[in-house]
Amino acid sequence: MPIKIPNQLPATGTLRSENIFVMTETRAMTQDIRPLQILLLNLMPTKIDTETQLARVLGNTPLQIELELIAPAGHVSKNTSREHMLAFYKTFDQVKDRTFDGLIITGAPVELMAFEEVDYWPELCAVMEWSKTHAHSTLYICWGAQAGLYYHYGIQKHLLPEKLFGVFQHTVEDPNYILFRGFDDRFWVPHSRNTTVERADIEAVPGLKVLAASPEAGVYAVKSPEGRQVFLMGHAEYDRDTLKKEYLRDLAAGVDIRLPRNYFPGDDPAREPVVNWRSCAHLLYANWLNYCVYQTTPYDIQGIRDGIRTEE
Repeated sequence: MPIKIPNQLPATGTLRSENIFVMTETRAMTQDIRPLQILLLNLMPTKIDTETQLARVLGNTPLQIELELIAPAGHVSKNTSREHMLAFYKTFDQVKDRTFDGLIITGAPVELMAFEEVDYWPELCAVMEWSKTHAHSTLYICWGAQAGLYYHYGIQKHLLPEKLFGVFQHTVEDPNYILFRGFDDRFWVPHSRNTTVERADIEAVPGLKVLAASPEAGVYAVKSPEGRQVFLMGHAEYDRDTLKKEYLRDLAAGVDIRLPRNYFPGDDPAREPVVNWRSCAHLLYANWLNYCVYQTTPYDIQGIRDGIRTEE
């Protein structure tokens, strides 16, 4: 089944060229089915790239998805046109009276700042608090995961000695947990961040559980006690050239940036990166949609506010 996105969203053409089943709003209106309502709070600077990446992995399942986009109301995007934001994005105030089967909160390039110094921190806190009663399952990514762990559980982030940059191998620690059902014992995920959360801090919180980790990249996946919150420290959704673009951008700006690890063949930036994380990305998001959202969300979406869960 397809992912339903706005007719003119730039991701539509890209996904169709990749033979990913996309359904526009016009066609979806003729189907008698309750699609999953997924809200994406996009905090990334390259919003069109992020929309496309997440629509790609969300759309590769048998479920019909309706994707709603929001961004902080008081924050002006420097890398995405005002026309695009007005055409495809809403504010939190415009959706806060609705309920959603799933919420995704992305990363953001603000990790060197204290959480409280981020200009949209109060609004993000409002969204995270709202998610407890209005989103059946919430998926936090990278800085969004660090922000979620800090807001909900008081877990601090820590500055790394140098930027964690590249593609790293991870180990599934609980292969029986639904999020990693069907995974190999080891899998690869891209990371690009300057901060981290300590495993000891996570394990000190009753009910939080580490699901996957890496000797080099640290903790990757964490779930809340009820499983309604999932925190991912890396970017499984990244495209082949996302890290390459970041590397070349920083290089051109004179930033002291090292080659992304385990990315360019032979560490030669002139060679095309080889993707070794795509299959895990599709399976990860398919598992989240199926097991964390679809299998337990109430058929009447208003039941999310009442804490109703379908029996697994």
